[in-house]
Amino acid sequence: MKRVGVVGYSGPIDRPPVSDLRKLCLDLGMKLAEKGFVIFNGGRDGVMELVSQGARESGGTVVGILPDEETGNPHLSVAVKTGLDFQMRSFVLLRNVDVVVSIGGEIGTAIEILGAYALGKPVILMRGTGGWTDRIAQVLIEGKYLDNRKIVEVHQAWTVEEVLRIIEQIP
Repeated sequence: MKRVGVVGYSGPIDRPPVSDLRKLCLDLGMKLAEKGFVIFNGGRDGVMELVSQGARESGGTVVGILPDEETGNPHLSVAVKTGLDFQMRSFVLLRNVDVVVSIGGEIGTAIEILGAYALGKPVILMRGTGGWTDRIAQVLIEGKYLDNRKIVEVHQAWTVEEVLRIIEQIP
């Protein structure tokens, strides 16, 4: 059973940029759950909440790796309070997944993309979602690496179906 980390924008789910990605996030959560993948995310609002909602509505399992002592969004199956700041909690999340899907995002998401790469975790950039997900895609070496060491491939997907195909192909 694959453990899929989903990272991306935080913030209110009823305001852009998160509200613009509502359908995509709900669909991704639903389809990951239907495939039987366990979803890990930061457990808070924004992309994390919408993906969690989609997954839970489809009977999926969502593990939220929370910063500090936050309680998390209402759609989590398991909320792990780390007592750590945002960046350090992200590394706990990354250590516990097999692949990372990135949707939009600000600096925290950029840190998670780079951290996943450094840890040798495949990354899937959900293109067209803005933020660091689309910015990182512009600097890839040979269209798939973040540095010359070529630690692990960074994949690019434009649809949820492409994300699922890539996840299924990753050993």
